[in-house]
Parts: sequence; structure tokens; C-alpha cells
Amino acid sequence: MPTSSADTDAGAASPSPEAAAQAAATVSARSSLWRVESWNIRVAAPLGVWACTRLLMIMMVFSTHENANGEVHHLYEKWARILEHGSFPVSDVTWQYPPGAAGVILAPTLVPGVNYVQGFILVTLVADALVLAALVRTGARPGRRMGGAWVWTLMLPLMQFIPYARYDVIVTMFAVLGLLCLQRGGWLGGGLAAVGAMIKVWPAFAVFGAPRGKDAKSIVLGFLASALALTAVMSFFFTGGFAFLKGQGHRGVEFESLGGSALLAARLFGYPGEVTYRYGSFEYVGPHVGVVGKALVALTVLGFAWLMLWRLKARAFSPSTPADAALAATLVFVATSRVISPQYLIWLAGLGAVCLTYRQTTQRPVVGILLVATALTTVEYPFFWEKVVAGHAGFTVVLILRNAVLVVATVLSCVRLWRSTVPSRRSGDC
Repeated sequence: MPTSSADTDAGAASPSPEAAAQAAATVSARSSLWRVESWNIRVAAPLGVWACTRLLMIMMVFSTHENANGEVHHLYEKWARILEHGSFPVSDVTWQYPPGAAGVILAPTLVPGVNYVQGFILVTLVADALVLAALVRTGARPGRRMGGAWVWTLMLPLMQFIPYARYDVIVTMFAVLGLLCLQRGGWLGGGLAAVGAMIKVWPAFAVFGAPRGKDAKSIVLGFLASALALTAVMSFFFTGGFAFLKGQGHRGVEFESLGGSALLAARLFGYPGEVTYRYGSFEYVGPHVGVVGKALVALTVLGFAWLMLWRLKARAFSPSTPADAALAATLVFVATSRVISPQYLIWLAGLGAVCLTYRQTTQRPVVGILLVATALTTVEYPFFWEKVVAGHAGFTVVLILRNAVLVVATVLSCVRLWRSTVPSRRSGDC
């Protein structure tokens, strides 16, 4: 019996049962996105808490009586106006950042219809959201954990308005994305870490723990190529890109650092030193400050010597090792630095969050200790900062305790990293 062309066309247009079922499932999935009750609670919970806490943090930036957005308004915006004329702020001693920081400082000026402070907050909000999205996406995969998304969601609000009044969230975004991309695409992970390092140096630690072999070469090449390309671009558009090195070299001992808190405690027993604003931070001026500064530099050198020894001896690399090593190295940098600003805890929050996306991580107790350090930091700044500077005994103890907690976290992080990657002598032949 002949078949009509209409019958033929109808048969060709009729999908198979499998295709029809797949199409129905796709339509159902798309429609379920708008039904809250169908959402995966593991994903929806951190997203909901993130939205609520970030709204409160943004409100703090505009409503806190300490003028929380002052640094953005008076410092970042001033730098942006200078950069718009093709030069880095070479005559400003508070400019102490690598050339890539120009992009971050100028980014708020590209947001239409808002002033600089509002544009800065919007850029920071986007960076914050990208970090959370990456952590949620990674944590939702089989064999991974959502602990990282929760750490990022909850640790930042402990800092009150600080994450949205400094540009460290944006820097941390590059370090986090770089670490998460290392295993999927070495060159991309290295490139993202390089961008972060050209804004603030510490994201370079994202590639420090990369496993040996072909992937490590790809990561290093991606890092170096991106760093050189970004440096070339910034040098082409702006003059004075490396003037920041002079400002960094002149910095002294900031009172919140390990050595600074010791001097603060000494003042309770008659030490005559004073805290004064210099080079963009509140530093100690007085007898023996130079000795304390040299001691901190010596500790930094010793810390990095240990890190290089670890790198030479490490053999057992797990998927979490790059993130674990990045956290340990950054903790060494922070704990021994002549300056410890409250926003440094944002760096540690991001790296700790990446660690907790892995089941194999050795840094879980370290991240718990960092939560305590963050809470203590908030007591010191912004809550009772003036009392700490004035030398109030009780709040001086809080600062000393915070620094002691950071030291404990640093030592524990390094010990656990070593034990998990360096073969012991008992298993010595391996």
C-alpha cells in the first residue's frame, strides 16, 4: 500500500520514545528551577545564607558610624583618578601593590550609573558570588564536599563590613578559581593564579603545591606567561608600575603583627614606643622597633626555607595537596609578616574553603582554628580598635591571643602538610 508524503513527514517528525522522555525531563527540570521546593537543599542552603549575609554586610558599609567605606572613597577613588591619566600613584607612599592592582582599582569606574563606592561594592559582590558559585559547583560533585561553600559563606560575615570595604575579595577570587582549575586545566589554573599575584603577591602560592610532572610544567608556563603578559600590558598603558617596591621596603612594624602585639604588651610595662600612621598602616615608632622588624623578616626567611624543603621532599601528592600547601604557605606569610591587617583573613577564608571541598584535605582542624582567629580579629577591629591602639590591657590581650591562634594554625598546617606528603623514615625506602 503506497504511503502518502504527509504520512512520511509525520513519521519523520515523530520522536522516538527515548527522545520524547529526554525532552520531557528537560522541560520538567527547567520548570523546576522556579519551584523552590524542588531545589537541592545542599545547594540552596548556602546560597540562601550567602544572600542574606551579604545584604547585611553591604548595609554595614553604608551605615556603620566608623565610615566603613572611607578607604574606598578616599584612597581607592583617588588612585583611580590618577590611573585614569596613565600613571600609577608613584608619589603616594600608601600605593604598595603590583601593577595588576590597577585593573581592580579602575574596575568600579566602568560600572555605569553609580558612584565609585557603589561600583566598588558591585564589583566585590560579583567576585564574592563567583567564589561561592565555584565552591558550590565543585562541592556538589561526587566525592567532593560542600564544606568549602559553607566556610566562605559564614567566615566573611564574621569580619563585618571589611570584605566589602577592601579589594581582597577580588584578589581571593583569582586564587580560589586558580586552585579549583589546577586539576582540570593546568595552564588555566596557573594563569588565574598569576593574575591574582599581579594584584597582590600571595595568590602565587596557589601553584606552589602543584604535583610534579607534565601538569606542573603546564601550570608554571601558564603562570609565567600570564604574569609577563599582564605586566607588559600594564607597563604599556601606565608609567611607574614598579614604584610600589619602594613603598613596601619602607614599611615598619604594624601594631597588629606578631611583633607589634609584643610591643603593645610591652607598653603595659613601661615601654615608651607609640603607634603612628605611616605608609598606609598604624606602625610602632620607638626603641627596638628595628630589631623587632628584622626578627620578623628572619622568621619569614626561615618559614620559606622550610616551605622549599617541603617542596623538595614531598612525594605523596593527593588531589587536595595544592590547596593544603597554598594555605600553609600563606599562613607562614601572614604570621611572620611585619603587617597583619584584618582583611588578610579573607585570603585564609578563601584558601581554607578550597581545602574543605576535598575529602582528603589535612587542613580541616586548621580552618576551624582560623574561624576563631577571625572572630578575635573582629573584636580587635572594627569593634574596639581605638582601645587597642590606646593600649587598653584587656583588648591588648585579645590581639595577642589572636596572633597566638594564628601561630598555632600556622604550625599545625605545616605539620599536617608535611606528614601527609613526606615519607617517614620508617617507610623510608619509598
